Amino acid sequence: MLAIIGGSGLTTLSNLDVSHREVVRTPFGEPSGALVFGQICGHAAVFLPRHGYGHTIAPHAVNYRANIWALQQAGVSGIISVASVGSIRPDLDPGDLIVPDQILDYTWGRKATFFDGPGTPVRHVDFTMPYDAALSQRIVAAAKNLDIPVHVGGVYAATQGPRLETAAEINRYQRDGADVVGMTGMPEAVLAREMEIPYAAINLVANHAAGRGSSSAGIHFESLEQVLHEAMGRVRSIIEETVGCNDACSVAEGTV
Repeated sequence: MLAIIGGSGLTTLSNLDVSHREVVRTPFGEPSGALVFGQICGHAAVFLPRHGYGHTIAPHAVNYRANIWALQQAGVSGIISVASVGSIRPDLDPGDLIVPDQILDYTWGRKATFFDGPGTPVRHVDFTMPYDAALSQRIVAAAKNLDIPVHVGGVYAATQGPRLETAAEINRYQRDGADVVGMTGMPEAVLAREMEIPYAAINLVANHAAGRGSSSAGIHFESLEQVLHEAMGRVRSIIEETVGCNDACSVAEGTV
């Protein structure tokens, strides 16, 4: 059973045939909302909105530990994270989709491990490749089956939020090697790794990052909603195809 964590623009999953909702209590507090169980094209899936069903939880305030713990307790076999991002790389435009393969973490003060607290042994996990390659390949193969273009590979810069970045900060992230910028990729990805849950992402480019392209003089919020609405339809289609795509799905490198 795959889990889908929805971000900005994906607070519900309309193609999920809902069977029941479950409120989960965790040792780390309340998750962002009830887990919504159901089926997508006959395959079991569960959905959780990262920012709550009313989009009321800011990126820095998301209880990432409770969310991942709840999904682990539900017995999920993998997590697909959906998140909107700003584009740093020149060839990424609003509406584009990207499946990243690396992360730069600029967040601070977030609860970033389950192995914390008095008497709890420290545990170090390997994070060389932060996204699960097999699950990422399934996503890309699903997009290819649907003739939906996606960019394969890229570096996601996770920032603290909730404010957007300055142009100078984006310049720094570009020098560091980032391709897109968002606010929720960490510590979500590493917590999934600690729980040994395969984790992959679909990033939707909502806008050019600060100081880039159409955002050279500022972010135009009025254009974001239309971009998100149109592109989320493609994201839902990819999720639907991925849920039904087995591990044998193959993928070519590059943009498909």
